Amino acid sequence: MAALGLCVNLFSNHLYYYGDQHYEVTVGPERAERMNACASAKRAGVPFSVHSDAPVTPLAPLHTAWSAVNRVTASDRVLGEDERISVDEALRTITVDAAYLLGMDDEVGTIEAGKRADFAVLEDDPTAVDPAALRDVPVWGTVMGGEPFPAATE
Repeated sequence: MAALGLCVNLFSNHLYYYGDQHYEVTVGPERAERMNACASAKRAGVPFSVHSDAPVTPLAPLHTAWSAVNRVTASDRVLGEDERISVDEALRTITVDAAYLLGMDDEVGTIEAGKRADFAVLEDDPTAVDPAALRDVPVWGTVMGGEPFPAATE
């Protein structure tokens, strides 16, 4: 893929939501351990991002990044420990790298002059929390077009 200049968008949420079924029923342990192989893509020099496949799984970017970092199933089984990526790498996959794969990296993906000022504002530093808690980092709100919008409260 790298030699051909191809990219891949991996379904990291698959590990959490369907990993146990794939491990036990559909593809077996060996194949389930290799699903959505972020670290392999990185080692091979293949540009990649991760996604939720919403509405198949909930649209929750920090959970999607958490899935790529921890590779934990709903039953707490770790699938493919060697395919884990760091929190920094996972955050990059849902921002900079996703923008690149969409061909929109000149508009979004990083915060810089000339790009849209659209981003989430988190209440904690996601790189400072335990990687197992990444999906639980509270979202204060968003900034869209440079205007802040606090998250709705129930």
